[in-house]
Amino acid sequence: MSLVDNLPDDIADKSLRPYGYNQVFRRDLKRFASFAVGFSFISITTGIFTTYGTVLGAGGPLGIWTWPISVIGQLFVALVFASLSSRMPIAGYSYQWMSRLANPKIGWLIGWVAFTFLIVVTVSVDYAIASVTLPDLFNFTATPFNEWLITAFILVIQLVLILFSTKWSTRINNTAVGTEVVGIVGLTLLLLIVGIIRGGIHFDHLFSMGTVSATGYFNLGTLTSVGPFMFSFLLGAYTIVGFEAAANLAEETQDAHNVVPFAMWSAVLLSGVVGFFFLVVLNLTSGNIAALTRSGTPVADIVTQTLGTVVGDIFLVLVTFSIFACGMVAFITATRLVWAMSRDERFPGYQLFQRVDPHTHTPLASTIMCGVLMEVVLAVFSTQPGTLTNLFSASSLLPVIIYMATVILYILTRHRLPPALRFTLGVFEWPVIILALVWLLFELSIFRDASFSTPWLYSLVMVGIGLLYFVYLWIARPQVLQVASLNKEEPEISGAEL
Repeated sequence: MSLVDNLPDDIADKSLRPYGYNQVFRRDLKRFASFAVGFSFISITTGIFTTYGTVLGAGGPLGIWTWPISVIGQLFVALVFASLSSRMPIAGYSYQWMSRLANPKIGWLIGWVAFTFLIVVTVSVDYAIASVTLPDLFNFTATPFNEWLITAFILVIQLVLILFSTKWSTRINNTAVGTEVVGIVGLTLLLLIVGIIRGGIHFDHLFSMGTVSATGYFNLGTLTSVGPFMFSFLLGAYTIVGFEAAANLAEETQDAHNVVPFAMWSAVLLSGVVGFFFLVVLNLTSGNIAALTRSGTPVADIVTQTLGTVVGDIFLVLVTFSIFACGMVAFITATRLVWAMSRDERFPGYQLFQRVDPHTHTPLASTIMCGVLMEVVLAVFSTQPGTLTNLFSASSLLPVIIYMATVILYILTRHRLPPALRFTLGVFEWPVIILALVWLLFELSIFRDASFSTPWLYSLVMVGIGLLYFVYLWIARPQVLQVASLNKEEPEISGAEL
């Protein structure tokens, strides 16, 4: 039991007062639910079904060996975030942490980049359903129009669910964790067993470059390009993100000081192990690599060709449900970040977006606003060629920026951190921090490739819009950017009061 979160409601509500806030959400999320949030946001199902085809085209089957490196790198990052969340379990994660460790101006900038990321990643996840799983499941040809229409409809369904109740959204998400684990583990085992029985196992595919030339394969590239193997790191860069969603729901979590840190690093570790075995088996049962490289749905093709239509469709249903839950968690995370920034009067229209409905216990206005903006972003990306690639590339670039800024500021301001209540890195703190930073610098270098021009453009346009509002705040309402929180109505509470 932590110091505050498992105490009676009248006392636990005081746990946010040291940060300048009052408790407004119900603490409905328990250990499994918190883990489920991080695990569902990572969603190895979503990441692998979305990016495996890109890896086949860019680096061939050999590209999957970037996965273990990505998982280890992201695990170091998750441990740094776990240390921060244990000390400051507040909605808004990096926005809140940086506002307190550095200053509210830097915190605001990080918060806006995080908001930009959450909007586009929700769209990218839902778009994967329309372009990767449903076409094979219902045997239709994906077109830009029907992909846009289906994705837009999925966003509306998620919006309604989130508006209705956090509890119902959590139940769906908890179920999705089960379907994802059962789906991926079951799918991995079935593919392997059936492949062995039918003689369809290709060990040579584990280290095959497929249709990719061996010339310069491991080359680091130039100032505007990267080599095939390095490009394949997108597989892990897109998938192993979002574990920090558990921290963003800390104010709705019981025993948050203890539960949230565990939820983040364990979600990364489990996702990494299960995902790697799935990737290995996909390579082993991949069959005609050239045909799969040309396909828009290579994972679904492998499943159907190996297991047959009926069994393949059953697993595709489970996969679709898991991807849907991933998109919903990303959606919820975006609404909570908007609410957290609005609570501090730092988000456009904060007067409206800081309200929490007393009946549903959800921030209705911020949820609707996020949904509308997601539809706009979807419409913009849908008009461009390579929609899915652009979406998941933008969704990979932005978290790297957020993670790196957070780790750097952690290094610079760690002496100002409040004491850890449950989770601590101890003597491993500096090795973990350094390895996390090295990994993130390497990961960011991948995005110098010219093919990422559209994701960079999206990021710059959204950040530019945010900077206009930031300048307005700085000039017209400078007091808003002076202190970590503006809700200092209650006195800080001491350990004796807890």
